Amino acid sequence: MEWRDEAIVLGVRRHGESSVIAEVLTKTHGRHMGLVRGGRSKRLQPVLQPGNGVDVVWRARIEEQLGTFVLEATEMRAAALMQSPQALHGISLIGALLRLLPERDANPAMYELVGLLVQHLTDLKIGPALMVRFEVAILTELGFGLDLSECAATGTRDDLIYVSPKSGRAVCRAAGEPYKARMLPLPAFLRPGHLHPGSGNPDPTPAEILDGFSLSEYFLLRDVFQPRGLALPDARRAYLATAKVLGATP
Repeated sequence: MEWRDEAIVLGVRRHGESSVIAEVLTKTHGRHMGLVRGGRSKRLQPVLQPGNGVDVVWRARIEEQLGTFVLEATEMRAAALMQSPQALHGISLIGALLRLLPERDANPAMYELVGLLVQHLTDLKIGPALMVRFEVAILTELGFGLDLSECAATGTRDDLIYVSPKSGRAVCRAAGEPYKARMLPLPAFLRPGHLHPGSGNPDPTPAEILDGFSLSEYFLLRDVFQPRGLALPDARRAYLATAKVLGATP
């Protein structure tokens, strides 16, 4: 069996004396693992750094096998990412959250979102907000998606500023005002169409970004990590700490 795809490197681990097992997120074959022979060589080590874009060929005798990868670099982003502690922790967080999803499940939309996020990991104006959008997308893929399109109480799509901690649905100002002490803030950039480079919308404020991380954290803990007896990834705490130091969040 053989296929070819474009991919983003998520990480590697040693295998034997000269090879590695690489983990990549592909466009049409999902998150996938493969053996890279000679992956610890001077030629391949720079290619196999997390965040790099690659063309990958996977070969195996049967589909269930680990298989082998042959990779060729297309976007060498790792050198720039290594200059930023925030970006390094960010790529680690991306990998940790993607590992919650089933391996080898095709998800082109997730691939496009991750590609956009990786491109902006060093951009303090939009990178942290894209990370929030990524965390919300992970919730959706795991079956715990938030409904932020209209007010749960009235059906209006206007003035949505809260999220119900019980249902995960948006609530408008008028309907949520009597219960605002129990509501979660809904930052504007999480409303449909409000965060994409070139969209024309203003950059999220530091306070909005912090509200976004608080929102995604609440549902990640409640619905994903705590039921599995797990804590949030260490990479998330490190990412938020470096983002705060660099001024991306208050």
